[in-house]
Amino acid sequence: MTMMMRNDPILDRRSIRRYTTQDVEEKDIRTLLEAGMAAPSAGNERPWHFVVVRDRRLMQGIMEVHPYAQMLKQSPVAVLICGDPTLEKYPGFWVQDCSAAVENMLIMAVQLNLGAVWLGIYPIEERVRGLRQLLGLPENVIPFALVPIGHPDEEKRPLDRYDDERVHRDGW
Repeated sequence: MTMMMRNDPILDRRSIRRYTTQDVEEKDIRTLLEAGMAAPSAGNERPWHFVVVRDRRLMQGIMEVHPYAQMLKQSPVAVLICGDPTLEKYPGFWVQDCSAAVENMLIMAVQLNLGAVWLGIYPIEERVRGLRQLLGLPENVIPFALVPIGHPDEEKRPLDRYDDERVHRDGW
């Protein structure tokens, strides 16, 4: 696969796991949350909630619950995207809805010159239970994904991930 720069926030998006010590401004957090909430959702029900985490003790607790969250040692902020099935019009679609919200946030991070990475929580029950308890989430709210955010302390060039062998036309 070839590496190429496109200056396109979708095609240039990469998972960034190392951050500088520079803080992320509240206006940028707001913009990321706006992007998440602009995502499409089944029946336009928007079955999501967002928990912004800056507290270092909570970050440490998250690292104890989630084995792949060690970048929180550097990340100044993380956003927990949660689903609330009680807000659904069409049962079961909250996962797709929250996925769209996460992806919108990751793309917006590129636009803001920030780094971010998608850490999966749901459907791993230990992570769901641990984060629900740590952050005091209501029983009907399901922690879905965590997005650590910061100013990148690593540079990753975009990858050309297009694979014609994965494209099927008018059937398999």
